[in-house]
Amino acid sequence: MSLSSSRPRGFRFPVLVGDVGGTNARFALVMDATQPALPLPAVATADYPDITAAIQASIAEARAPQPRSAIIAVAGPVTGDRIPLTNAHWVVEPLQMIDGLMLEDVVILNDFEAQALALPGLAGTDIEQIGGGTALAGASKFVLGPGTGLGAAAMIHAADTWIPVPGEGGHVELGPVTDDDFLIWPHVERAGGRVGAEQLLSGTGLPMLARAVATARKADRDFRKGAEITRAASDGDPVAVETLQVFARCLGRVAGDFALTVLARGGVYITGGVTSYIADYLRDGGFRAAFEAKAPHAGLMASIPTFLIRHPNPALEGLAAFARTPALFAVGTATGNGPGPGP
Repeated sequence: MSLSSSRPRGFRFPVLVGDVGGTNARFALVMDATQPALPLPAVATADYPDITAAIQASIAEARAPQPRSAIIAVAGPVTGDRIPLTNAHWVVEPLQMIDGLMLEDVVILNDFEAQALALPGLAGTDIEQIGGGTALAGASKFVLGPGTGLGAAAMIHAADTWIPVPGEGGHVELGPVTDDDFLIWPHVERAGGRVGAEQLLSGTGLPMLARAVATARKADRDFRKGAEITRAASDGDPVAVETLQVFARCLGRVAGDFALTVLARGGVYITGGVTSYIADYLRDGGFRAAFEAKAPHAGLMASIPTFLIRHPNPALEGLAAFARTPALFAVGTATGNGPGPGP
């Protein structure tokens, strides 16, 4: 097993692809280089001792054929031959997967690497454009995802190759800009003396942002979960509404910063579990205005499109694209190789 950055010659089909988070693991089978992926039943990570048992159960329930290779995206840093999930008890070990599932190859990626792999193929109803701008063919792209945390990754095109670049961009600094921000920020809780983007722009951060808004407005609110805030906003609660408006503006600012960082003229894409619940606030103008407000480059920013990802599982779609045409991508991976089931 090794860490490598390469263009694999090809995977043996069927290829199992998986998107493994802290709560759920979703799988699909890529049967060959042309067919759509075959979805398999999702499983709860808490219900199984390890990923091998979960995959075996999902395949058995679907009565699907056994895979010969696997490409798995995990919510956690991929740094060696033992990969612990950030928010679950599983430790993913490629060599154990090879032995337990009789596979020839196992490739492990970061979850936002998988999100980035999906970007070149997203089109039509898979995405919804917010605001103006036109994506340039072959230009860099960026994906940002508020969920349990704030995931981020770039997709760079060079030498006829797409190169996903994951990182910890969700932890960049986030400071006040508007007059309302300056009223709210003194009441934002600090972590290590700073305010990182993920502290506010995530499902776990929403209640923290709501507390700051409520304190600034001298309002009595006790929102404990993001879902409480989105429900209250739908009922017209002014603190909840303002919280989501501030969230959308700040997400636009952070997205704009990343667009400038990699000159993402191929577009910036917003995904993540929070996005579907706040879509109306991303459409109402505040997100896009904040995205473009990057003087002296406001004109450049207006030319860069922003999209909501509507695909139900873009990570699996990205992994399936990699499985079908690995030569189109240069991917830094954790890999394992074994004897497999034979020809």
